[in-house]
Amino acid sequence: MADNTKLAAEIRTKFGKGAARKIRANDKIPAVVYGHGTEPQHITLPGHETMLIVRQANAIIDLDIEGTAQLALVKDVQRDPVRQVIEHIDLVVVRRGEKVTVDVPVVVEGESFSGTIHVQDLASVSLLVEATKIPEHVVVDVEGLEDGKQVLASELELPSGAELETDPEALVVQIVTPRATADDIAADEEAAEAGAEAGAEGEAAASSDDDDESASDSE
Repeated sequence: MADNTKLAAEIRTKFGKGAARKIRANDKIPAVVYGHGTEPQHITLPGHETMLIVRQANAIIDLDIEGTAQLALVKDVQRDPVRQVIEHIDLVVVRRGEKVTVDVPVVVEGESFSGTIHVQDLASVSLLVEATKIPEHVVVDVEGLEDGKQVLASELELPSGAELETDPEALVVQIVTPRATADDIAADEEAAEAGAEAGAEGEAAASSDDDDESASDSE
């Protein structure tokens, strides 16, 4: 386990909104650890260090709860919807060697065939993986793929030992050729009409000049 996943936690004995506000005011975060048939344990975590760790999806934390070691998976991070401050964290007890089901982000790499774009239909896929070997993401390489190509969940290259839990037939990425939008078509039509009107005005002006010259010659 990497050093930056280790956190010293304190057992929490006071509860309620008021107690939680005081904890956050002291740059700490309320949390609860549960699972594997154990009684939920309410703890507080150091604010800054915890925020750095939970930036990563499916972070595993090696907790030191007042001298007792406990491995836990970050299950849920509750944030204030306006200030985005972490208000509470749910942690699930895990054991080394056991497998857990997690949602892993899908990252698209490469450039599809010239003139096409990729459309990502799934932002993440569900995997059954060893708790201490959860991948940061799963990569889809679209380099050179042509219009109409579809990449299904079953075609993803998974890390060794990982099992796909998402429907194998689920569409992850598809390659398409962009079509003109209704706004683009309307804009082109307006431009064409404006050009036609300008051309007509120019012809009318030229015809008027010819008439003036003809009248002058006749005089």
